[in-house]
Amino acid sequence: MEEAVLLRTRTGDQGTFGVFLSGEFTCYTVELPWRENARNFSCIEKGRYRVEPHRSPRFGKCYWVKNVSGRSEILIHTGNVAGDRRRGHLTHSNGCILPGKRLGSIKGQRAVLNSRSAVSRMARHLGNKPFMLTIREVYDV
Repeated sequence: MEEAVLLRTRTGDQGTFGVFLSGEFTCYTVELPWRENARNFSCIEKGRYRVEPHRSPRFGKCYWVKNVSGRSEILIHTGNVAGDRRRGHLTHSNGCILPGKRLGSIKGQRAVLNSRSAVSRMARHLGNKPFMLTIREVYDV
């Protein structure tokens, strides 16, 4: 089974940013900030997860992160921003992982860009098969 790592490198009210690595495939990610694993407001806990291909009525082809403690329906899908909406930031995530080809900003908020392209490249690399994802935190200080 394919292995992947998500290294979270920076976090704050505008989102938790990281790098997704699997073999020769790399992309950036954004997730919600850590808010004690609160549903719809927090990224998921660091750890190791099985991820399976999924077809979402809303997002189409994406991936489902399975067996997340205290959470359900955590997906890897297209989107650009994942800020804390309770603090006035934009978000395309309710706890999911959003890949992008590069970092940038949207309406003055940090974001991942070219998300559709990143998700398509990820699907081609992973071959529409399950994989294991390890999430680690290596934050800037």
